[in-house]
Amino acid sequence: MRLLGSLLSASALALTLSTPVQAADKVKIGFMSTLSGPGAALGVDARDAMQLYLKMNGNKIGGLPAELVIVDDQVNPETAKQGVERLLKRDRVDFMTGIIFSNILYAVGPTVFQNETFYLSNNAGPNDYAGEKCNPYFFGVAWQSEDIPGAMGKWMTDKKFNNVYLLAPNYPGGRENISGFKRYWKGKIVDEVYTKMGQLDFSAELAAMRAAKPEAVFIFMPGGMGINFIKQFVAAGMSKDIQLVVPAYSADEDTIKALGETLLGAFNSTHWAHDFPNPENRRFVEAFEREYKRLPALYAAQAWDTIALMDAAVRDVKGKIENKAALRKALEAANFKSVRGPFKFNTNHMPIHDLWLRVVTKDAQGRVTNKTFGKIVSDWKDPFAAQCKMPK
Repeated sequence: MRLLGSLLSASALALTLSTPVQAADKVKIGFMSTLSGPGAALGVDARDAMQLYLKMNGNKIGGLPAELVIVDDQVNPETAKQGVERLLKRDRVDFMTGIIFSNILYAVGPTVFQNETFYLSNNAGPNDYAGEKCNPYFFGVAWQSEDIPGAMGKWMTDKKFNNVYLLAPNYPGGRENISGFKRYWKGKIVDEVYTKMGQLDFSAELAAMRAAKPEAVFIFMPGGMGINFIKQFVAAGMSKDIQLVVPAYSADEDTIKALGETLLGAFNSTHWAHDFPNPENRRFVEAFEREYKRLPALYAAQAWDTIALMDAAVRDVKGKIENKAALRKALEAANFKSVRGPFKFNTNHMPIHDLWLRVVTKDAQGRVTNKTFGKIVSDWKDPFAAQCKMPK
């Protein structure tokens, strides 16, 4: 009887392994993002872009009916953990995406990866997941955290700025943005200051900055933090003597909406701009503006690319998304048209892309917005790929 049981078990296993993978009848996307609080505008832009993409494609991904299951993480790691458990176990989503802040991604990433669910990041691209902790189930569609600030550090060095004051919140994304800037900055650092995450009053920091008299200040301040800092910086009259330079996310449409002309003249480094002339970007920007009566911020552009990648990968595996090895290869191939133009993944699943300089100005319609100023570098690669030993 024991021998018979073993033979039956072996036969069942062989049958399972030899059975062809069937195409799914539906794709479920778990979208967990910040949809409330000071950073809500970022998550809302990402959500709106993904919903628009689905609407324009008949609510299908790779030819299959698609459902976007939406959860608010409230920028709270414990809330995020509970949300991911529901998405993976109750809703049984096929993909995860949406997270804005890297501390939230760190809190839930291990659970997602252990579940062998692909996480396509429309924003957070922390250093760990680019290097030693790279994972076959993680794809950084937006950027690696050091990309955008690193480009600004390079541009300021090339333009021979002499010194700079650095300011960011004390959490992984803040520290990594400052690290990225410093990696390519060759001038003097007057001071390097970290604030509390969510801080909205910067009177003490501005007083110290005024006393230090830097030539320029580079800040990374997401969401409401950046809006409040820049308001206070300009109100204190410091913009007359200190050049404000920022990564794109501190001078994008969500920030411009709140600050208006206060941001005029601010230089920012980026991987995308709404005035890029490629056909896919024009299609995206026109559709987004028509649907929502506002220009998209980069969070929307990244989300559009993310779901476009998903769409292409499901199409390339002919809907057989249970075949994880084939789906991974399809994601790595990145057979989609990016709103950024040239795009491909490095060996660590982080993007290789062009980086640009923008300046906040007024367009032909009199709107305060960004204008592409010029390219900083082509085919930018993050510095951590060599540390990644990607599992096969």
